[in-house]
Amino acid sequence: MTRIYTCNVPIEADLVDAFCWLQKGFTDQFVYYDKQRACRYMGLGRCIALPSLRDVEYEYGEGSPLHEVAAGEDAAEQPPVFFSFNRFDAANPAPADELMSSFPRLRFMLPEIVLIENGRGRFLQVNSLGPVYPGRVARFTRMVASAPPRQRAAVPFALEPDSREAWGKAMDAALAAIGEGRVSKVVLSRRLRLVAEHPFSSKDLLVNLIDGDARGTVLLYRYADVFFCGCTPELLVRKRGGVVESMCLAGTCPAGATAAESDALAEALLADGKNRAEHDYVVQLIRSVLDRVCYDVDVPAVPEIMRLAHVQHLFTPARARVLAGITLADLMEDLHPTPAVAGTPVGEAKMLLRTIEPYNRGFYAGACGFVDGVGDGEFSVALRTGVFDGEMGYVYGGCGIVGESDADAEYEEIDLKLRTILSAFGA
Repeated sequence: MTRIYTCNVPIEADLVDAFCWLQKGFTDQFVYYDKQRACRYMGLGRCIALPSLRDVEYEYGEGSPLHEVAAGEDAAEQPPVFFSFNRFDAANPAPADELMSSFPRLRFMLPEIVLIENGRGRFLQVNSLGPVYPGRVARFTRMVASAPPRQRAAVPFALEPDSREAWGKAMDAALAAIGEGRVSKVVLSRRLRLVAEHPFSSKDLLVNLIDGDARGTVLLYRYADVFFCGCTPELLVRKRGGVVESMCLAGTCPAGATAAESDALAEALLADGKNRAEHDYVVQLIRSVLDRVCYDVDVPAVPEIMRLAHVQHLFTPARARVLAGITLADLMEDLHPTPAVAGTPVGEAKMLLRTIEPYNRGFYAGACGFVDGVGDGEFSVALRTGVFDGEMGYVYGGCGIVGESDADAEYEEIDLKLRTILSAFGA
């Protein structure tokens, strides 16, 4: 049995300012930051990494609000927060690039310090394997309160173009597999190498993603001097108590230059048979998983439009109540990968991608998120992401291929999607 000691104190500081002020003292860094809602968790350092949360006990320190507010009140209940970054295809025997390969294969990572903003308020959380030293809590509280405003910095870069010929061959292989009936859809990706004009930090990209026009949830996992980050629009699964939410996201068109143009493009997307079929593959899988492990399942029959800075997507929300004994980790493993990032059937599509794509995706399109000590939390699909070492890196983008897909159109769609991760450089 693992015992974890946790102390929570309320704070008033801006979370991002506080994170930027503290981050120099920690090599391990974790971020799950929803830009649209108060679901923001920023971790520093690593207290412990665990393969499972089933045999863990928690003890709350005297500095925690749990000792100041009557038991049962939501404002008092802030359990320890674990981060989890999972690869798209962890069993893929092909080696990942040198940056992705440098990350350890860990399951649930508990930071020493977590900055939290959620429906209960803002907190500084200190975690330890022994009783939390009060002076440490006081010191970090002072540091958080004195954090100066963050500053944005542009990072000039160059992208090394990938091969259109190689993309064409990958498309031919995908369409051949579809024509043979092996798969109905496969999601191909592109990886481009990026070289910066001068060194940059994970903090630089994080601030640009949070303060820039990218929409969605900002992810960051830094290990030593290598970091994976991005801003994804796709929720995989969210659990709070017995309520579960997920999202079917597939089918893409550009965002227009004007509101009227965006509306027209969105209407065309809703009416497009190819994109609706691609979207329905995802709906079917998510509905089937929820039907198996949940009840009161609600998945609307008609999709909506999700509007992002550079593209628009077909989007169908899903909601249910989870059966007793089913954990957030169970739900994540059942749902990931969806046809939106692998194809359908999912298993055959993953095997096909191992032969078509010339690289191992690593964390790209993986399930990344957090889970707290009472089993609540959420995971998102790590889209619009890249991996970097402070001088260079790789950026990733993908698109769904079905029988009617056109190689040039899909290539250009990925270019649109890459704009999100490139915006992290102030571009």
